[in-house]
Amino acid sequence: MSKKIEAIIRSEKLNPVKTALEQIGVLGITVYEVHGRGEQKGLEFTHRAGKYRVDLLPKTKIEIVVDDADCQKVVDALVASARTGDIGDGKIFISAVEKVIRIRTGEVTSK
Repeated sequence: MSKKIEAIIRSEKLNPVKTALEQIGVLGITVYEVHGRGEQKGLEFTHRAGKYRVDLLPKTKIEIVVDDADCQKVVDALVASARTGDIGDGKIFISAVEKVIRIRTGEVTSK
């Protein structure tokens, strides 16, 4: 069985995350530029003209499909490489993958 790991991270953490994943042998990833917010509802900034709020912040979403046995190792690498300790570091979502079909060959694989 395989797991799909979706991680929403700070965009500036993409390169350290890619390096950490490569170091543990994970090469296949899909990356999206996304916008979102957490429970803090974005960030408030103060400027000469006053305060303003940015409620949808740019983030990066990474999707990875791995064998069950590798899931915790990937999560550990994501947390270690994406963490700053500040609000907005992101979240990781894990779900089961029922089936994977390679479009080029029609082959059904586990990841």
